Amino acid sequence: MRTTRILNRHPSQWIALLALVFAGMMSFIASSNAGGGAAVDIGITLKDGFGNEPVWVGLGILLFVYALIISEVVHRTLAAALGGISAILALNYYKSGAALTLAETTTLIEWETIGLLLGMMVMVGVISHTGVFEWFAVQAYKQSKGNVWTLVVILCSVTAVLSAFLDNVTTMLLLTPVTIQLARVLDLDPIPVLIAEVLFSNIGGAATMIGDPPNIIIGSMMSESAIAANSDKGVAALASQGVSFNDFIIELAPGILLTIIPTFMMLKWMYADEFAGERIRDVEELEAKYGVKDAKMLKSSGTILGLVILGFFLNPILHIPVSWVALVGAVLMLLVTNRHELEEPLEKVEWSTLIFFAGLFVLIHSLQHLGVISWIGDQVESSIIYFDEEYRFVAALVIILWVSAIASAFIDNIPYTITMIPVVLQISTSLNLDLGPMIWALAFGACLGGNGTLIGASANVVTAGMSEEAGYPISFNQFFKAGFPVMLMTVSIITAYVVMVYWVDEVWKWIFLGIALFGIIWQFYNGKSKGKNWAEALVDDQSVINFGEE
Repeated sequence: MRTTRILNRHPSQWIALLALVFAGMMSFIASSNAGGGAAVDIGITLKDGFGNEPVWVGLGILLFVYALIISEVVHRTLAAALGGISAILALNYYKSGAALTLAETTTLIEWETIGLLLGMMVMVGVISHTGVFEWFAVQAYKQSKGNVWTLVVILCSVTAVLSAFLDNVTTMLLLTPVTIQLARVLDLDPIPVLIAEVLFSNIGGAATMIGDPPNIIIGSMMSESAIAANSDKGVAALASQGVSFNDFIIELAPGILLTIIPTFMMLKWMYADEFAGERIRDVEELEAKYGVKDAKMLKSSGTILGLVILGFFLNPILHIPVSWVALVGAVLMLLVTNRHELEEPLEKVEWSTLIFFAGLFVLIHSLQHLGVISWIGDQVESSIIYFDEEYRFVAALVIILWVSAIASAFIDNIPYTITMIPVVLQISTSLNLDLGPMIWALAFGACLGGNGTLIGASANVVTAGMSEEAGYPISFNQFFKAGFPVMLMTVSIITAYVVMVYWVDEVWKWIFLGIALFGIIWQFYNGKSKGKNWAEALVDDQSVINFGEE
């Protein structure tokens, strides 16, 4: 009976399960370490006699796809698919030999990234049905004791922490409906709360390798094994400067901590009316509606998720690709929790997002073979060469950081990051500059720049879509008025961090970490001494004024 039931699964269930296995196999083939990418050299060479024509054609395709993504004339997944197909057609026209087969084309996809995202989405989809995220929201309200600003601080803090370890797109996918429901119960406008949450999801996601799609891409394409597999011998020689999972936390987290209090203070100032006052509701009623639904499933799935995160941290020791850790964790979680039903745990998987990634990978790697990436690198490199050799390295850091931030604000930070990684590698080899600091400048700029506009990051788009479906559309201007100032402020703070840490002395990393922690503690106790609650104390602007007077 059970065997018959298993065999009679809906085709979509088998497709989903096969997708897990296929992504895992491809990520294993493409990588033997933490990295991944298009490690298979399919030997593409362009025909002679075309000059720069392939570059201009490829650049036209790239700009056309970006225009489709920004204008939203079609869904961004279709835009990426159209761009990938167009780039492959152009590459087949200009390359020597026969046209690329489908198998050869799949080697252009970064399967490490696809596998990692797929595995994490499946696991979070399973855990979401335990009700633990709704439980978090109710607990946040209980801890706030009805104070609106305290509730906002708690929700933003939870969002930042979850985004650091679960991917900010998935975090917002789960917390957006909960936030909207809470706002309805408390008679609040959910839009300012959602904007604050998504800003902190991008900030928190910037602190780890798996927190934000740009970091996932950087961790995949800039790992030691991925760089070593590069067909360019000069680039391959930089393999020792490749990055690992732990490097992201060590290098990015201290800088991110510096931005926390200033961001809270700016949001409190911008939404002074919306985040003021108190809302008193029946806590028991909220707990009855939004409690943990399945404690047994939560224990088993939570244990597996904890082991997966531990596997990420132990990557430098175990040398197991992070995509395999996530995919194995996803399969185990499906087996342990509900091995006969796949619809519910797989409903949180953003298949369109995964296809979007695949299309962009094909597009960007095709453009790389057409020479577009090298041309863009030459333009950035020429702006860096303009500076004297003594200041060239710091100029490169600042230029990469700010160009990444501004570009990511107006162009989705995922395609931008994919485009810029080969450029950064080219700059490092041609100008003989340290690769590591430029990687972190790119990561900071792409992640924090995503806060600039509504289309800057995938988490923004996901949140806006779900909010609109619930009857609360977030306009471009609404997001821009809050997001762009926050982006400018945080990137300015990070500029000082990057310059002092990577150009002056790395000891500044720990000095800044101390300053960030001391600032949070000092701000808290100084505000508490005035009789304010802990959340109000964190944004006590009188603390800053008094400190300046002293």
